[in-house]
Amino acid sequence: MGVIFDTSVLIALERNPSPLEQLIQERGDEPFGISIITVSELLHGVHRADSEKRRLKRESYVEKVIELFPIYVFDLSAARIYARIWAHLAKSGVSVGAHDLIIASTCISLGFSVITADIRDFSKIDGLTVERYEK
Repeated sequence: MGVIFDTSVLIALERNPSPLEQLIQERGDEPFGISIITVSELLHGVHRADSEKRRLKRESYVEKVIELFPIYVFDLSAARIYARIWAHLAKSGVSVGAHDLIIASTCISLGFSVITADIRDFSKIDGLTVERYEK
């Protein structure tokens, strides 16, 4: 089974980016990557930096992430899964953030699990294998 790293994992590693390569090596031959939503969330953090120094540091880190990780897009298959899960959750009165639901739908579409430091929303989604990232 492959794996998609959630934004929370990459944010946790931002202060010490050297473990990025270690994180990748630990997966062995297992397919891995990040969602295009994670890229947008990381770039959002660049634009929200409270100083030019911090912006440049974040931007450098995000570019390194983009270079190291394959990026999976939100395609038609994932969109169909997203719609089905969203409708089911809404009928059940359960709320999940749109970005997490897109990441989850992408994982399910690919047959991948998600690794996250924040399992709260992901654990609500049936059919998704969730791995907790321990810092």
